[in-house]
Amino acid sequence: MEDDSALKPGDEIRTDIFKKGDRVDVCGLCKGRGFAGGVKRHHFAGGPGTHGSNFHRRPGSIGASADPSEVVKGKRLPGHMGNTSVTIQNLEVVDVVPEKNLLVIRGAVPGANGGMIMVKHTMKGAR
Repeated sequence: MEDDSALKPGDEIRTDIFKKGDRVDVCGLCKGRGFAGGVKRHHFAGGPGTHGSNFHRRPGSIGASADPSEVVKGKRLPGHMGNTSVTIQNLEVVDVVPEKNLLVIRGAVPGANGGMIMVKHTMKGAR
């Protein structure tokens, strides 16, 4: 769609503005994972699983001793994971079904099934 100045809030936008073979960027809210530990959130290795270890899924040391006396900014720690805005770039439009207002895209589309996404023409060229 070249000129969007004629659009008003509530106007219906059909899928026929895309055609087969177009490249698109898909924006959406990725699935939330809640509070996640270091192993799940940052792919930490974790500790030994056997031989009396009590250190299975803990992150390990998070800083030095008396010199900085604090945890450095940006340290990868457990915390909330997911439920953030994600843009997957340069996906291919496989098919457009204008009768059903359907757009078939090859690749990973962020978010849960039935979630809201935004599809726009890509800023990058074809791969």
